[in-house]
Amino acid sequence: MHKGKGMKFVGDSRVPAERKASQIPKDYSEYPGRTEAFWPNFLLKEWLVGAVFLVGFLCLTLAHPSPLEGMADPTNAAYIPLPDWYFLFLYELLKYEFASGPYVLLGMIGLPGLAFGALLLAPFLDNGPGRRPHQRPIAVIMMLLALVSVVWLTYTSASHVNWEERAEMNKPIPPTEVEIDTSHEGFAAYETSCLQCHGDALQGSSAAPALIGTEHTAEEIATIAKEGIGSMPANMFTGTEEELEQLVDFIISVNEQAAE
Repeated sequence: MHKGKGMKFVGDSRVPAERKASQIPKDYSEYPGRTEAFWPNFLLKEWLVGAVFLVGFLCLTLAHPSPLEGMADPTNAAYIPLPDWYFLFLYELLKYEFASGPYVLLGMIGLPGLAFGALLLAPFLDNGPGRRPHQRPIAVIMMLLALVSVVWLTYTSASHVNWEERAEMNKPIPPTEVEIDTSHEGFAAYETSCLQCHGDALQGSSAAPALIGTEHTAEEIATIAKEGIGSMPANMFTGTEEELEQLVDFIISVNEQAAE
């Protein structure tokens, strides 16, 4: 630092912290037009770029609101969770053969670790003095490759999901208070075969869905009780045909009451 010229802070990651005496350059103020003061010039530009990006992002969220789903429902065993949009590229990566199945650890840890590690090492692998893209080919190529990969994987994953329909399907079902008629002749069959999984008020549990609000017909309920569906095994109901009819009538009557 020369007398009267003041101290200059330069925003450049390529300037090492420790340098030999023979490598110490001249004062940066001796290169007019090629350097600038960190405060306020350099920092003001950073703030302006950040403000423009933030305003643009807020306008995008107002124009295209995120199709949020309902609150998490631990009793819905059929729900398939998806990561947030900024992790969709990692989710899509796990769909490829080389990153799934027996190679899932490679997809979860190996490939992302190599990619992010390479980006961290990019400034050290290409520390040339030039600032223009063609003067720093290694860093530019690595950054473009990472950007294209993330955008492509995110787009591919998002294009296979109808987000509005998914949000509509996963809206929380408001709790319906119904009075269970324990004197109904089908309640005994329900208590014996169904209550343990579907709950004492047909509200469902982590092991089985709710029976209130079901859109199945009487014939479909009878078939499901005997043959099962999804994760529900067959032959869960072991009563007689008469008891099965009473069970179906009980479930239908409770749903009719809830619909009123």
